[in-house]
Amino acid sequence: MRAAYHEELAAITTGLEQMARFAASAMGRATTALLEADVELAENVIAADDKLDQLQRDLEERAIAVLARQQPVATDLRTVVTALRISADLERSGDLAQHVAKQARRRYPDSAVPIELHVTVLEMGQLAQRLMAKAADVIATRDIETALQMEQDDDAMDDLHRALFRWLLDGRWQHSVEAAVDVALVGRFYERFADHAVSVAKRVVYLVTGEHTERLPPQAGLR
Repeated sequence: MRAAYHEELAAITTGLEQMARFAASAMGRATTALLEADVELAENVIAADDKLDQLQRDLEERAIAVLARQQPVATDLRTVVTALRISADLERSGDLAQHVAKQARRRYPDSAVPIELHVTVLEMGQLAQRLMAKAADVIATRDIETALQMEQDDDAMDDLHRALFRWLLDGRWQHSVEAAVDVALVGRFYERFADHAVSVAKRVVYLVTGEHTERLPPQAGLR
């Protein structure tokens, strides 16, 4: 009986990792669709979000069943409750990837991003994908050091986000207001996606330590 119980807990962790890797891949493909004005790829990303939603529903059902049947306590209870919260972050991340793809579809056959900003947006998309892939690794390994480093990694996304807005505000912008809105929205989608990846990592820290990151002591290798 206990073996089956621990298999259920392991399956919940595996489901979270799967969701995170799916979200990372979706954002990578959405970025390609956005910059290359690839409407077929954009449609693929948009449609695939249903799969991530289903993964979340399946995970929630499994977690609720564990709560009802096993009445877990201590670390096991923290695992189940934290998993429910992480799954919400990951589902929202998938929505943000879908939003990027919808921007690509909305402006087809043109690109929603002017050519002079392609490099910056590509960097944002690649960084978002890497952060979520790292979050998936943290889910799988429960590596607290890596989880805590992700907040610093997110600083690079904030820098790119600010660089994007400088283009919009410092007189270099030669495009329409509509195009400026597109770029501002896309930048926000990437920035929020990265925030969700960091949130996932922070929740894993809580899962392992029982403490929120801001309350952890500044131990060597952790802060």
